[in-house]
Amino acid sequence: MSEKKRVHAVISGRVQGVFFRMETLRAAEGISITGWVRNRPDGTVEAVFEGDAPQVDQLIEWCKNGPPMASVQRVQVTDEPYTGKFENFSIR
Repeated sequence: MSEKKRVHAVISGRVQGVFFRMETLRAAEGISITGWVRNRPDGTVEAVFEGDAPQVDQLIEWCKNGPPMASVQRVQVTDEPYTGKFENFSIR
């Protein structure tokens, strides 16, 4: 069994209005990651990812490019204690 991991991520750049949240949802569901993603008033996208460590790392790497119309400048990742409280991945 893989080590479990949780991260809080803030993605900046041109990340709103480019389907970033929807594509993050698809990417997360495709690799069995739980958590959430949402737009923030400052123009960034915020997310929490939980799951097996390799898949969480894979989703972080995906966020560095995002969907085709995005232009990601920075992905700030903070490790947090794993909780296992999410049943799925959602857009907030």
